[in-house]
Amino acid sequence: MNAPAMLERLRVLGYAGGISVLRARLRVLRPRPHIAVFSHFETRPAERLEVDWAELGYVLPGVLRKVTAFVAVLPYSKMMYVDFSLSHAMGPFLRCMDNCLRFFNGRTAVEVFDNMKTVVTGHIAGNAILHPTTVSFAQAHGFAISPCRPRHPTGKPHVERGIGFLRTRFLHAARFSDLPALKLDAGTWLDKWANAREHETTGKVPKLLFEHTEKHAMAPLRDGVHFDTDDRVTTSVGRTHEVRFDRNQYSVPWRLAGQRVLVRADDARLRVLLGHKEVAVHSRSWGVGELVQDKRHEDGMRDERRRARPGELPTALSALGETGARYFAILAASRRSLRVEEQRIVLLTELFGATATASAIEEVMATGHVGAEYVENVMRYKRRLSPSPAPLRLGNPELDGISVSEPDLAVYDELCARRTKDPDPVSKTPEAVLNEEGEP
Repeated sequence: MNAPAMLERLRVLGYAGGISVLRARLRVLRPRPHIAVFSHFETRPAERLEVDWAELGYVLPGVLRKVTAFVAVLPYSKMMYVDFSLSHAMGPFLRCMDNCLRFFNGRTAVEVFDNMKTVVTGHIAGNAILHPTTVSFAQAHGFAISPCRPRHPTGKPHVERGIGFLRTRFLHAARFSDLPALKLDAGTWLDKWANAREHETTGKVPKLLFEHTEKHAMAPLRDGVHFDTDDRVTTSVGRTHEVRFDRNQYSVPWRLAGQRVLVRADDARLRVLLGHKEVAVHSRSWGVGELVQDKRHEDGMRDERRRARPGELPTALSALGETGARYFAILAASRRSLRVEEQRIVLLTELFGATATASAIEEVMATGHVGAEYVENVMRYKRRLSPSPAPLRLGNPELDGISVSEPDLAVYDELCARRTKDPDPVSKTPEAVLNEEGEP
């Protein structure tokens, strides 16, 4: 730490001396540090704001992500803003920019950025290609973008000096438990020390110079401007009903397996949307390789798996009773698709009722067969039953009161006759065969 940073901490411990005595003592205790030299140029109030990232490394205990400081400095007043993030992505960058504009409660004519990927995507003939999202953000808030040349720190000397000031005066002796504590302590340090000190270059207090001069020169923030700063990723739900986002897994309702969903996240919350419907909400994890689950997303999954076990009667067909249970136990040993058989038996039950369907199943099994087509043949063509499904009730009196005439289903009966099978053609009488063939 340098002498001013040491003075801040000694004041808390009761030191009442001046900085000259402290500097004399420090010169004895350590060699003189190397001082970087930058060119000096004058700026007008609210003319520009310099912005840059500063990578701090793994400064949070137990967090497997590098912490990055977002630093912004007004060159005229030397007023500084600091924020912290665990990601360099576009979402955290725009949220830091939003917080920065609110901190200064105004905007400058130009904002100067380093060649960060969220601002500059490449170069053509020496000219920077700006990221379209950052351009849209600048247009929405009304400021111009000026990127620096690559490897040219003197293009933004004030923020470079601000980063060095942050490292030497705040971070060297600081210990933080988590990211919120780091942000809280930095806010206190900015207000109490960084912006309240007498600046070494101007000899003035940045906070006072900003409040009485530069603040009034800044353009006001635009009313009603809301720019979407969420991180957004479109992805597929895996077989374990989870989505992957920023090196972590988040659960979604199990029925969404295989669906394409949109993941939106800010610094605190993550949302999963299917179309316009929000299907899952989690607290965002800033760890690595973590699984964030909501037990409610598995509701009904185990019951569905239990119903899908071969040889068990599906819950939707519980009205078939013992007959249905014996039928599906035998059906499990066949090569038929149990899912298709269940769907067709459910349809027959809805059309003809559970009692008639169970009776037809008994007759089919008595002939040594299993299969929905045999059951349908017994009810439609042997017993000449007519479909009589229960009316659908929607809960709306106007809709439930609608009445329409019954359609003629004879044409469908003729088509379906080709897909059904008679379980016992040998036992038919010649007269029945002649009647089914349509001969006199």
